[in-house]
Amino acid sequence: MTQHVSPTPDEVPAILVDNLSKTYTRGQQKFTALNGVTLDVKQGEFFGLLGPNGAGKSTLISSLAGLIPTDGGTIKFLGKTPDEDRRFCKMAIGIVPQEITFDPFFSVWETLRLQSGFYGLRNNDEWLNYLLEKTGLTEKKNEKVSRLSGGMKRRVLIAQALVHRPPIIVLDEPTAGVDVDLRRKLWEFMTELHRDGHTIILTTHYLEEAQALCSRIALLNHGRVVTLDDMHSLLSRFSQDRLKFRLVSGDLAACGIAGLTPLDDGYWSLSYQNVDELRLALDKMAAKQVVINSLETGQANLEEVFLQLTND
Repeated sequence: MTQHVSPTPDEVPAILVDNLSKTYTRGQQKFTALNGVTLDVKQGEFFGLLGPNGAGKSTLISSLAGLIPTDGGTIKFLGKTPDEDRRFCKMAIGIVPQEITFDPFFSVWETLRLQSGFYGLRNNDEWLNYLLEKTGLTEKKNEKVSRLSGGMKRRVLIAQALVHRPPIIVLDEPTAGVDVDLRRKLWEFMTELHRDGHTIILTTHYLEEAQALCSRIALLNHGRVVTLDDMHSLLSRFSQDRLKFRLVSGDLAACGIAGLTPLDDGYWSLSYQNVDELRLALDKMAAKQVVINSLETGQANLEEVFLQLTND
């Protein structure tokens, strides 16, 4: 896949964020969104940027896009800062935003042509037709974007972010609000982009998505990097046996059991070292008349790691 940015030595990070900080002032109060964030993303990496709401992900992505000024720190794209070469950095990255926003009067084709003009690109039609094909939008080429379904609009956002053939792609919640079938197709497209040599940074609240696609993740919480590790090592650190169950009734807090982590939809996870420790925990539940069902044993997944780290 031809790229408009000149090749860079592989040892140079695709993105290097060093001690980035950003504080917002709201009336008389100050809110620190980024507090000394430092991380690197390697060229060709599928990188996950995770964190709960308010962790600083959106501020970090806005900083990468050049949409907000930061209070301190530096960002480098393929070894260069925006101050050194603004056009190079602008062409190096494409961002698929979380919010779906379009001019309601333009067709899909007009939207992509206008985006090409934003990057100063002419005679880009062959590439735009390729993007329409890869995103499944060829038949919608002349349709007004406002008339498309939410999933189709999400595809237009992805195509729009790729008009200048950036080597680095940031996907901010790309599958939010789409059905299961479209989510699977978008996963396949993201994987194909990665195979083509793109560096991909993914933010998502679907943690199974991150676990399946990302080789390394950074977890943000309260504006700081809580952990930065490859997926295998991260899961290994929390690889205790665990019992996943649904709480039917009773008060788990009254049982005095260590290793409990709340999950979604009324489910809990209990980490344990051996069978005796598990038996003791179940005895404590029975003594306090705690009723559970839907038991499932296994090892920790990314959801449980995420909750343990952000709760800590």
